[in-house]
Amino acid sequence: MPAATPGTPSLLRAMNDRAALELLLTHGPLSRTRIGHLTGLSKPTASQLLARLEAAGLVVATGTDGGRPGPNAQLYALNARAAHVGGLDVTPEGVVAAVADLSGTVVGGFELPYAEGAEAVAQVTAALDGAVAAAGLHRGDLHRLVIATPGAFDPQTGRLRYASHLPGWHSPTLLDELAAALPMPVEYENDVNLAAVAEQRLGAARGHEDFVLLWNEEGLGAALVLGGRLHRGWTGGAGEVGFLPVPGHPLVRQVTRANSGGYQELAGAQVLPRLAREHGVEVPAAPATDPGTGALPPGSGAAPGPQVAAAVALLRRSAAEPEGPHLDFLRSYATVLATGLASLVAVLDPELVVLSGAVISAGGDPLRTLLQDELAEIAPSRPRLVAGEVHERPVLRGALESALAATREEVFDTSR
Repeated sequence: MPAATPGTPSLLRAMNDRAALELLLTHGPLSRTRIGHLTGLSKPTASQLLARLEAAGLVVATGTDGGRPGPNAQLYALNARAAHVGGLDVTPEGVVAAVADLSGTVVGGFELPYAEGAEAVAQVTAALDGAVAAAGLHRGDLHRLVIATPGAFDPQTGRLRYASHLPGWHSPTLLDELAAALPMPVEYENDVNLAAVAEQRLGAARGHEDFVLLWNEEGLGAALVLGGRLHRGWTGGAGEVGFLPVPGHPLVRQVTRANSGGYQELAGAQVLPRLAREHGVEVPAAPATDPGTGALPPGSGAAPGPQVAAAVALLRRSAAEPEGPHLDFLRSYATVLATGLASLVAVLDPELVVLSGAVISAGGDPLRTLLQDELAEIAPSRPRLVAGEVHERPVLRGALESALAATREEVFDTSR
């Protein structure tokens, strides 16, 4: 249909529709009277609006408000089944997929561990089909899919960069092959960027326009949010801080071939056992991991690799007893983390730094406090350091949030 003209009744109706849908998304079920009060619409106009949205399948009548004197008021809710989206978190250990309805509720998940020689398209479709089956849907029912990977797809060449450790994802025709296999619109985003999306929408960065998210799991990375928007850089590589040359480690050359750099070598998860031994902290045997396959309960995810599991165990134990050798160990790790973070702070001057990823999170408040103190000694500005608040699969949650934002823009636009 033709686009609505500014000031016309069709545009005003579309604006009111969107406002009501956003209110139902935020507040949950509301009565006609309450919607009218929150939007400033008259009762007849609110009634017409709800009838219109109900006919469009965007709103459903759900129960009554029986907690007040007088007749019970009919309640209306967003029809969460009006659209579904998918998110995938791709790591060297495998693929975790999830499906969410329009309200953001995860309704199905699936985990597929990496298999030697597995092709990327086969991994994606198998994990996605497992998740949509767990949700009682089919692949074609999804409105949008967001796929998270390490590194980034170069917008000029279409090839994955900064992630040579991800097997099977480096074919020059991969994006075309995935487009042919997937019937819905697909977006690709860096995994750490999506963790930042999750924190911006649901967690510690809500209400903040300029922040950095520092991530440490299988690798060190950062997401840069400037003016409320992700900054990706010319090739998508903004935030690949693991490649930073830093004092305290010899200069790493041919970094893309080595898939590492000074900051990664100085402060990555792999250094934690050595730092612990240097300070007299006992290093336990690496925890066993279970690469199971199958449907996931909502919010769960893949087990970490052995390096990450070992680092998490060390930091968690030291954070629980932050004194003596354990405190020295935490302080030493805070120093190497601050060494690279100081460069980001000097260049970007962010309001906030969100600490995320399993490794940094395991250090808890003791590590965060030590890192804040160390950064104050070596950085020109002093952003506030906060722990990430999205604890369950933040990358996957960010993929779903990104897909939901675009899908709601389309579904909530009743002028189309």
